[in-house]
Amino acid sequence: MPTFIGRGREVRVCYGFDEIAIVPGNVTVNPEEVDTTVKIGDIELKIPFLASAMDGVVNTHFAIAMGKSGGLGVLNLDGINTRYEEPAEVVRRIATATPDEATQLVQELYKVEPKEELIAKRVAEIKEAGVHCAVSTIPQNAERYGPIATAAGADLFFVQSTVTTVRHKATKYDIFDLAKFCKSLKIPVVVGNAVGFEVSLELMEAGIAGLLVGVGPGAACTTRGVLGLGVPQVTATIDCAAARQHFFEKTGKYVPIMTDGGMSTGGDICKAFASGADAVMVGSAFARTKEAPGQGYHWGMATPHANLPRGTRVRVGVTGTLEEILFGPSRLDDGSQNLVGALKTCMGAVGATTIKEMQKTEIIIAPSIKTEGKLFQKAQQIGMGKF
Repeated sequence: MPTFIGRGREVRVCYGFDEIAIVPGNVTVNPEEVDTTVKIGDIELKIPFLASAMDGVVNTHFAIAMGKSGGLGVLNLDGINTRYEEPAEVVRRIATATPDEATQLVQELYKVEPKEELIAKRVAEIKEAGVHCAVSTIPQNAERYGPIATAAGADLFFVQSTVTTVRHKATKYDIFDLAKFCKSLKIPVVVGNAVGFEVSLELMEAGIAGLLVGVGPGAACTTRGVLGLGVPQVTATIDCAAARQHFFEKTGKYVPIMTDGGMSTGGDICKAFASGADAVMVGSAFARTKEAPGQGYHWGMATPHANLPRGTRVRVGVTGTLEEILFGPSRLDDGSQNLVGALKTCMGAVGATTIKEMQKTEIIIAPSIKTEGKLFQKAQQIGMGKF
């Protein structure tokens, strides 16, 4: 039945994580026997978790720790790690700035141009530790940074912007040819971000090896407020997953999609997989780890934008080690730790032995799912009452 918000203006209802629930299965599985591996390009990960290419989340040390844990940390080539030889001092200044000073300070610090020699150096530092190396840049820098990162040994190259399309119109600068870039680069290219069926299909037809899903849901992102853009992550993931399936049936090539942002608990992450995700990209959860460079602070990739920042610096605190956030044991009651354990337990409860089976589990619209029976938690601001 069509929904109208005014005369002749038809809209569709979209859903986020708080508005749905996963239905338990008729068969259950031992959580210790489920398979959580995912393949992106030629790279197979033991756990389907990627750490966001944000400077408060991933530096070379965190990327190495994430890799040794079985996941993947994506290093931002447009960030402070390639602009400064010693980025730790820069992070300290950002972390100690007042809220009123933070955005302007970030804009000032990011005026220093990235250095090609530091790009190669950071990639080499990660590869020397024996883990996979993934790096990210904006489309404007992809053709320049891609060969440098590849020559240094990078395994995956991410091209990220607020909204990514194959068809882009411009007269004042050369347009980035994504299909040509994917074909010429010697390593797989992952692209983001997108939220719709048609655009996802066109991106896959251009030759990408993976797709990031999400516009504006991140904890440090302000795109939805600044530009009014965005689609709730459940609907966005389902639409992009439909494009992935259509493309697979048409070509035989499977392009994994990764829900990027908007997930603060294990429950949110499980719902992303139930919506069709092959992996998730998480920022704030990993910014809380002791290994993260941000010292308990987290800021968006678009925060440094000189004219129209679409991110801010947020304080997330330091709540545990990377081991605790990923695998536990959980010391908190809010679902923000032991994320892999949460995924495995949920998979067991719905009877899914693989991620692909998890994608087929039943979902219901359930706007009361986070409040039903939770009066005491809400009143005391504990457990689910913290959110």
